[in-house]
Amino acid sequence: MISQAVPQASIYLPHLAELIRIEPIAEREKVFEFRLKDGKELGHKPGQFVELSIFGIGEAPISLSSSPTKKGSFELAVRNVGNVTNALHNLDIGATVGIRGPFGNGFPVDNLKGKDIVIVAGGIGLFPLRSLINYILDKRSEFGRLIILSGSRTPQERMFVNELEKWHKREDVELLETVDEGDEEWTGHVGVVTTLSSEVHIDPEKIFAVVVGPPVMYKFVVAECHKKGIPDERIIMSLERRMKCGIGKCGHCQINGVYVCQEGPVFTYAEVKKLREAI
Repeated sequence: MISQAVPQASIYLPHLAELIRIEPIAEREKVFEFRLKDGKELGHKPGQFVELSIFGIGEAPISLSSSPTKKGSFELAVRNVGNVTNALHNLDIGATVGIRGPFGNGFPVDNLKGKDIVIVAGGIGLFPLRSLINYILDKRSEFGRLIILSGSRTPQERMFVNELEKWHKREDVELLETVDEGDEEWTGHVGVVTTLSSEVHIDPEKIFAVVVGPPVMYKFVVAECHKKGIPDERIIMSLERRMKCGIGKCGHCQINGVYVCQEGPVFTYAEVKKLREAI
């Protein structure tokens, strides 16, 4: 029997999920794997997010880090930065949490099919991008070149190191990494992620750029995309906003009348450049 996506009986009531795996990936970051207790699939798209409830503590928006091609469970990669995430980091296997969603507008995977894709990840921007990368790898024949440019502040802050190594070994993936500050053991590239663009040669007529990282990074990546001839409508980015309710009611994520939780968090640069203070 094939599991179905979760019916959203009420967008205000969370579904119960069990924590089935915890994997530390850096000093303040862990991957948490959950399974919905009703046995159904979450039914998300790459780039969407959920509202995670730690009962008695609160609720927080978290990007989905696993591909929807992964069945039976889903993964959230989370940095410990506040009350909810701290409580999450202190849970044990078997704990129950609440999950609302998935919410938002994900990456336009149908538009990306048949195209070359350059993915630019800055820091924990790799968290939501991992969902897209693994989706592409699981449906590899449906996409063109896959180029991944990944930047971290230091070698110790690289995320998903084991997966980065696997991607690097694949003949159908072009992976370039850099760190802002190297150390004695780091033998790779040193510099901000945009310095990797000089090593990438693309066909601007058939490529999409997908960018997620700290807001300060976006304008520099967009400038590099323009140098490569990539048009605004094929530069895709995910915006970080405090998406408290997830359904456009509370207004926390509003930018000049646009609700990021509903119309985003994924936008094209053609859309974002019209929104004052969006990036």
